[in-house]
Amino acid sequence: MSGQDETVTPPAAVPAPRRRGNRAQVTTAYLLTCAAIGVAGGVMLWGAGWVSTVLFATVPFVSVAIAGLWLLPATVALRLLERPLAGILVGAISGLVVFPFLGAAVWWAFFAELAFLVGLYRFWNTWQYYAGAVFVGAIYPVLAAESFNLWSMQPWALVTFFVLTIASCVGGVALGILVADRLRKAGVAKLARRRGLASRGLGRGAGPAGQH
Repeated sequence: MSGQDETVTPPAAVPAPRRRGNRAQVTTAYLLTCAAIGVAGGVMLWGAGWVSTVLFATVPFVSVAIAGLWLLPATVALRLLERPLAGILVGAISGLVVFPFLGAAVWWAFFAELAFLVGLYRFWNTWQYYAGAVFVGAIYPVLAAESFNLWSMQPWALVTFFVLTIASCVGGVALGILVADRLRKAGVAKLARRRGLASRGLGRGAGPAGQH
């Protein structure tokens, strides 16, 4: 056959470059964001922890009024990033900053994350934040009943104690959501946020990242 009839073989396709670099950037941004929130939260919890200690020694009934502040750092992280274990990681970092209260910081962070953990992190709805707040606000007095001498209280005082604790936790979560949404609008941690999960059927959020 003539040279004009020869078939020209197209060049082999060049494989797309791997996205390891982008993943490394996301991981770094995620860790740095958690560290920043954790340190800031730890500074706040340092003051809250000692104020709570003083109040517990003098007026224990009033000390639960600031219990919701322990949920604040983890709530900010979860709302801003919408990534698994962000709340617990931030709680651990906050606990290291306020070391005498390390156990308390992680304990409260766990309950901030619990509603998302139960759902296997497939959904990030606003009500889940408040469900966690109500749950921990209801069980904390029971778990600390002996310390507060809870069952010796008058019925009205007992009910008030539970209501005050739950209201404090709900308030702490509401403040955390507000802070996180303001940070998102300012463009903070844009690279570290969860992206595109809803469009791929892997999750849905009512928060900032779930709207991508």
